[in-house]
Amino acid sequence: MISKDKVIKVSVVTATAIVIANMVGTGVFTSLGYQVMGIKSIFALLMLWIVGGIMAFCGALSYSELGAAMPRSGGEYTYLSKIYHPSIGFLSGFASVFVGFAAPIALAAMALGGYFCSVFPAFDKIWVGAGVVVFITIVHSINLIIGSRFQKVVTSLKVLLILVFIILGFFMGDHQAITVLPVNGSWREVFSASFAISLIYVSYAYSGWNASAYIAGEIENPQKNLPKSILSGTLIVMGLYVLLNFIFLYSVPISGMADAQGNPIIEIGSLSAASILGSTGGNIMSLVISILLISTISSMVFAGPRVAMVIGEDIKSLRLIGKKSKKGIPVIAILTQSTIALIFIFTSSFGFVMKYLGLTLTLFTTLSVVGLFVLRIKKPDMPRPFKTWGYPVTPIIFIALNIWMFYFTVGDSSPVMGSDGSPIRPLGLFTLTQGISVALAGFATLAAGIIFYLVSKYFSKKPMSNN
Repeated sequence: MISKDKVIKVSVVTATAIVIANMVGTGVFTSLGYQVMGIKSIFALLMLWIVGGIMAFCGALSYSELGAAMPRSGGEYTYLSKIYHPSIGFLSGFASVFVGFAAPIALAAMALGGYFCSVFPAFDKIWVGAGVVVFITIVHSINLIIGSRFQKVVTSLKVLLILVFIILGFFMGDHQAITVLPVNGSWREVFSASFAISLIYVSYAYSGWNASAYIAGEIENPQKNLPKSILSGTLIVMGLYVLLNFIFLYSVPISGMADAQGNPIIEIGSLSAASILGSTGGNIMSLVISILLISTISSMVFAGPRVAMVIGEDIKSLRLIGKKSKKGIPVIAILTQSTIALIFIFTSSFGFVMKYLGLTLTLFTTLSVVGLFVLRIKKPDMPRPFKTWGYPVTPIIFIALNIWMFYFTVGDSSPVMGSDGSPIRPLGLFTLTQGISVALAGFATLAAGIIFYLVSKYFSKKPMSNN
């Protein structure tokens, strides 16, 4: 008879579902309107999603080697602690807990509430979003099996709905006369500042490709199944993104993706659905996106607390947050993260946090991939059940593209030029002054993490000195 307290392991299917659910969220449904402000070529617009997918795939290859060599939950926290120093790992974990998961959970919840309430305006979008977060938190706090099954169901539904929408887009509605082949000026747009800035949006849409690395210690045979989940999930999402954006462009003219004042329209999915399905299509798409965001929230509620759990296991003064239930669930970490997300939802204070979210997390993912080179040099004989394909080219591609985006996020104050040569506003991103402010906010977060780490280490050592 199997003990009721036996810890259940996550299958490769569930781990892949977590990767897909983390990646497919608000970004793919809201960013195209910004991208077409500076890019008019269909080829260049689709190349954005291909390049973003290649970058995510290169990062996934690198993380697969790191995760297989260090199969412990925690993601960057585990990698950076072992490669560089525990303090660097702690900073990444600190950023993940307070920024990397809680803020996107809040953002997805508010977006869900907005889409839902556009169909049912009698409801309050804040309370709808908060209610979903509370419900999903309860589901994942009760039982790992229930949480895993729920994750597989909602992710399967998400992929199915997107596939149905793509198929309908090919055969129904009004179609634009477009070509996916490069035309005059297409390649110039691919190497333009507008492309680099738009890639930041695309990179955010792809974020989550490393999600299963955060629960590596709970995956069956992680040396084998962790790389499988990361790589297969990334490739599936890349295919979905390219096809979905093609349908958006195929069903909605670029000129129709801005309002009368020239501002980008965020609800491109609703516009596309209205073109494909008629006047009720927008409402249908709004409800579909709401359903899809449930999966996104669920995956982050599932994966994020594992970082806090591992930190609590390593630092005695924080061991309470790392405490697991008899069924192996980090309930306190789950409740902590969801509480932070709810604070963001009700105060809306995460708006600025989301602006520097990409900057902060890009720093740690880049450091992790750089760490792949460090490990190869420092520990050449370290067991590596999986080795990065195309090394060293693939990790270099990931690092170079992240540096390119970092430059345009922080350091570039020049006006972005449209495809017709006229200046446009920088796609809602940052001027030089705003970039410096975002960077300072990011550094302030890291400084708070350092102080928190030092204080925690002090109190962790203090009981030992009294023995």
